[in-house]
Amino acid sequence: MKPFQIVFVYARKYTTALIVTVISMLLLVGVQLLIPWIIKILIADIIEQAAAQASLNLITQLTLVVLIVYVARAGLQFLRSYMAHVAGWGVVADVRKHIYEHLQRLSLRFYEDTQTGQLMSRVVNDSDLFEQLIAHAVPDVVVNVLTLVGVSAVLFSLNWQLTLLSLVPIPLVVVSLQVYARYVRPAFRERQKELGDLNATLNDNLSGIREIKAFTREDDELRRIGVKIDRYRRSLLRALRLMATFQPFVEFTSSLGSIVVIYFGGQLAFKQTLSVADLVAFFLYLEMFYQPVRNLSGAWENIQSALAGADRVADLLEEEPEIPDAADALTLTGRVEGTISFRDVSFHYNEGDMVLEGITLDIPAQHVVALVGPTGVGKSTLVSLIPRFYDVCSGAITLDGHDIRSLTLESLRRQISIVLQDVFLFHGTVRESILFGQPGASEEEIVAAAKIANAHAFISDLPDSYDTLIGERGVKLSGGQKQRLSIARAVLKDAPILILDEATSSVDTETEFLIQQALERLMRGRTTIIIAHRLSTIRNANTIVVLEGKRIREMGTHDQLLLQDGLYRRLYTVQQRLEPLQEMPLVLDTMEYAGGITTD
Repeated sequence: MKPFQIVFVYARKYTTALIVTVISMLLLVGVQLLIPWIIKILIADIIEQAAAQASLNLITQLTLVVLIVYVARAGLQFLRSYMAHVAGWGVVADVRKHIYEHLQRLSLRFYEDTQTGQLMSRVVNDSDLFEQLIAHAVPDVVVNVLTLVGVSAVLFSLNWQLTLLSLVPIPLVVVSLQVYARYVRPAFRERQKELGDLNATLNDNLSGIREIKAFTREDDELRRIGVKIDRYRRSLLRALRLMATFQPFVEFTSSLGSIVVIYFGGQLAFKQTLSVADLVAFFLYLEMFYQPVRNLSGAWENIQSALAGADRVADLLEEEPEIPDAADALTLTGRVEGTISFRDVSFHYNEGDMVLEGITLDIPAQHVVALVGPTGVGKSTLVSLIPRFYDVCSGAITLDGHDIRSLTLESLRRQISIVLQDVFLFHGTVRESILFGQPGASEEEIVAAAKIANAHAFISDLPDSYDTLIGERGVKLSGGQKQRLSIARAVLKDAPILILDEATSSVDTETEFLIQQALERLMRGRTTIIIAHRLSTIRNANTIVVLEGKRIREMGTHDQLLLQDGLYRRLYTVQQRLEPLQEMPLVLDTMEYAGGITTD
């Protein structure tokens, strides 16, 4: 979609406001054209009837007319300005909503390659320029073009020869507009890009302010932000330099018309082929003629700036969801049983090396399956394929016999709850964090979910209990408290499929016990897939799947795998030896297993 199309597709919704704006602008042009004509009548009457009482009466009448005209002009200016802003900011709001809706449909691959600050810049800064286009640039262009047409008609009625002479500079202005547009739009686009880079870096630094302070990197990061600010300043000055060159040129070329009129109009008045009143009126209208020309240069700058922002928005909207719903996608209704099957599944990221190869695995409904193995074997990737955060490159995954690619994403993901090690909590209250799992839940359901998650006790001790603000990303809570809140919201969602990705990692032993209790309650009656590094926590899993080298190497119960002289037995033995020496979890999969771990 072209930039202008994006803007005006959304402007249709505000047709009434735009019509009022246009009518106001038409009346405003008519009112402005009256003033010089009234002055022309006044001068002509004074010259013809000097000191006559009739002339004095006419002056009074004309003064009252001018007063009425000025009052009308003020009212029309308000109406035009306000209604244009109603339409402009309405378009901006609708565009922002559409961009955000589009962003939510894009796949995780897109977000892995794009900085959050860049996206925020496009949603906020680039779309903000649309208001400039709707409320300022386009109305200014319309008003000034109408004024040009009206003034031209009046000038031709006064003296067509002089009017033609005064139009000599106009071709120069038109050519300069074309040249200006060719260079300034890329400059504005570069300015918006640098602003996006600055926003992205600021977003990263503010999110990681603890790390910056912990590693005493304040000076380094200040220099890095300073570089981004300077780059934005230079890109902005490049665009402003073009603007600063263009405006004086338009001013100079438009002044040539006045020089022509002074020379030839003065001769016509001296020869008395043009009356003094007409000459004065001509000068007044000529100023009204060239003022729109100058204004058009400013409006043209605003248009180019807005179109640069629209270009970036258009680029974003052209990003297609990598995982769209099929045209005939099935919507799951009710609660699924939860039988999951992987059939010869292979997957890679962005045409890279395979992460998973030939994975075949059956997970019966309401069974607990644990995934273990060294780092990089694809455990997290495997579970990410179930809610279709990514799509398989080959093979298929089925849910209750349905290929998940044949299901709508929304209905599929409603059947799945996920509890991660790195919990993300939105800024708000404890209650709002739990309600994220099921927005319509009652207070009793919230408390019940918190109790199941072993969270009710610590929540009750908070200053405002369930109404306590937890801060951005839950910064006011400990890791274990955040983990239990994430379990509570999963309880509230009550999905038949549960994915636990290292949910008890990186917490102390007592907190782990509370979390483990909560998880055991949560897992009852659900198909559960666990990624675990502490192997002692998955002894009771129905099936333990050992991944190594992108494939499934071993599979069975805890006791069955211990009887085999395989990877699981060696990992478990090492953990058993090291756990008495450490009170913190041992994360074995930070080591790349290459057959070197032994029980000796």
